Amino acid sequence: MEIHFWGATRTVTGSMHEIQHEGKSLLLDCGLFQGRRAEAKERNCCFPFEPSKIDQVVLSHAHIDHSGNLPNLVKQGFSGPIHATEATQDLCRAMLADSAHIQEMDAEFLMRRRRSRKRVLDNYDEPVVEPLYTTADAEKTFPLFAPLPMRGLQELGNGLRVETVEAGHMLGSVCMRLTDGKTRLGFSGDIGRANLPIIRDPQQMLPCEYLIMESTYGDRLHQDDGSVLDKLADIVNRTAARGGKIVVPSFAVGRTQQLVLLMNQLMMAKRIPNIPIFVDSPLAVNVTGTFRKYSNLFDDETAKMLAEDADGDVFGFSRLKYIRDVADSKALNDLHGPFLVISASGMCEAGRVLHHLKNSIADPRNTVLITGFQAGNTLGRKILDKWPEVPIFGEMIRLRAEVAKINELSGHADQRELLEWLKPIAPGLKKVFLVHGEPSAQEAFKKAVEATYGLEVVIPSHGDVQGLD
Repeated sequence: MEIHFWGATRTVTGSMHEIQHEGKSLLLDCGLFQGRRAEAKERNCCFPFEPSKIDQVVLSHAHIDHSGNLPNLVKQGFSGPIHATEATQDLCRAMLADSAHIQEMDAEFLMRRRRSRKRVLDNYDEPVVEPLYTTADAEKTFPLFAPLPMRGLQELGNGLRVETVEAGHMLGSVCMRLTDGKTRLGFSGDIGRANLPIIRDPQQMLPCEYLIMESTYGDRLHQDDGSVLDKLADIVNRTAARGGKIVVPSFAVGRTQQLVLLMNQLMMAKRIPNIPIFVDSPLAVNVTGTFRKYSNLFDDETAKMLAEDADGDVFGFSRLKYIRDVADSKALNDLHGPFLVISASGMCEAGRVLHHLKNSIADPRNTVLITGFQAGNTLGRKILDKWPEVPIFGEMIRLRAEVAKINELSGHADQRELLEWLKPIAPGLKKVFLVHGEPSAQEAFKKAVEATYGLEVVIPSHGDVQGLD
């Protein structure tokens, strides 16, 4: 068995690891790389292998940095099964279709701009822009989905099998162990945290000799400054008192549903003013329907809320409005505060949230609320780092709004939680490969693992190959 590290190496996004075994190739995840535009385009367009020679894919979960390049893989010749849990399959259907639509719309916008500039500028020669993949490419991907249990075993053929446990990171997410009967290789995917809203806690990982492990928050501890409800209520109350808007860039899958649930609780308890709340993301609207479908995967607290809710719906309440139409989305820019809008994307790289930020961040009455990890070079990171001016649609805009952050909703375990997750399987491990982390986080976590468990820890680079005994 041999690992080829192709994605999420010394960076957070673009998860993709090729496992070669007895002449066959399997991909663990096939995610989009996000970051600087030129680098992202090159990394996402050009696979470092022949897609038609990949025999199958196994997905840890549906987030775009783990699943988002599947349609391009299919477009370039892949035709094998894509193993994913039922919830992950349903989420991917919505997310990959949305990703394709956004790329088509972005390409159309850039082509209109190209034609306009070419008419008025001599010797103008901006290259033609095409989407990475289209809606049709995404639709060709969906029939390839194949079973993967949330907790259990799936035969992959060629002497390989995969066993899974719940990762506690998002709906449908799993950690997994590949084995050929001799070698056992673990893949953490993304490791969640205990006591997150909606989803169940991570299960104990299965024993293995080798482990590919995420390290997103390997250099930090989540601050416990009080309950997330207290912090959220404080941010809403002080912004509303200023007459301001709260713009929440949010991942459409998981984070949006958690925020809606918390806002529902605060409204019911009358801890915040009776302000309008909008979810402005067609994808989030579709995905919320998927969450309702898989209520059997909810944690005990959310299941209890669901049972006690008169309408049987914890994702809907009187002051909440889900927005699909573009016209309704644009109308929010003319609406005076106070109100709260949750909109994708979570790292502010695309989607309707860009329009809300463009129309809000110059006003000191408003608040931008960050609730998740912001990768380097993204607009979300620049806002979180409080740049005096940030680029939106090619225009530098003064950042005067308050920037607030809530860490408690992070779907990634921190250093202490990662070490606890590793503890039960550490005695049997020969080697740990750290992926899905920025270099500083990985170096810090490498030292922590070596000091705590005395294990050999490797931080692979793009293209590294590792043979397993």
